[in-house]
Amino acid sequence: MSAQPAYEPIIGRYVTIEVQGRSYRVFVEEAGQGQPVICFHTAGADSRQWRHIMNDAELTANYRFIAPDMPWHGKSLPPEGFEEEEYLLTTEVYVETVLKLVEALALENPIYAGCSMGGRIALQLALNNPEPFKGFIAIEASDFQPAWYDIDWFHRPDAHGGEMGAALVSANIAPQGPKAERWNTQWMFMQSGPGVFRGDLNFYTKDDSLVGKLGGIDTSEKPVHIMVGTYDMTCTPEDAKRTADQIPGATLAVMEGIGHFPMSENPATFRPHFVEALAKMG
Repeated sequence: MSAQPAYEPIIGRYVTIEVQGRSYRVFVEEAGQGQPVICFHTAGADSRQWRHIMNDAELTANYRFIAPDMPWHGKSLPPEGFEEEEYLLTTEVYVETVLKLVEALALENPIYAGCSMGGRIALQLALNNPEPFKGFIAIEASDFQPAWYDIDWFHRPDAHGGEMGAALVSANIAPQGPKAERWNTQWMFMQSGPGVFRGDLNFYTKDDSLVGKLGGIDTSEKPVHIMVGTYDMTCTPEDAKRTADQIPGATLAVMEGIGHFPMSENPATFRPHFVEALAKMG
């Protein structure tokens, strides 16, 4: 009798959603059972950033983790006609994409967890569209973060956009992380579609600002927990604290020895912080 395949517990499938009148076929990975947690990746990456959490048997015994590849990312194709346009992510498209995914996947009272641009949109949702969610875990998130770099370097004819993206990413990964995972994190950016990282950074550094607005978030029923790594130079601990201080009732965790991609670059160090974050969601 042949042995059973040693599959990981993560299951992948596709769902089609409509956002602003356009159809998107979105790839979604999931693992676990119980309280749903929908997990969003950083700019220029995909759901692989969440693979360590989704392979954690202790966590998946009580939580159902769902990690989509945003349209244009990973195994999610761009929409029809993409070859004739410039990809520039906007707040409106991002928010509608998240809400349509929650609806299409029939998620009831999910916890939202997102990193970097996924953390920023968590704050947008907490402010303007909190209804479908139980709470928000905003990782490496701030009210606004202007670019200290030229985003056009990530999509130009004389430079490899993926390798340029990985170079930027490398400056935001803490040296304490395992070498293999630091390089795995960079590899995802090397694989990013042409112009996708730049288009995401348009949202992160130009389109989306919550300066002066966060006081309107109500955490009395839907908690907001912000997490930040000490080695993050894109969203520093000072940025995260400034942001948390503007949200009445929000909590903040500063993670030692972690950079901008905690669940991917150093999963073992990130895990206890994430367990604590999940507990804060009630």
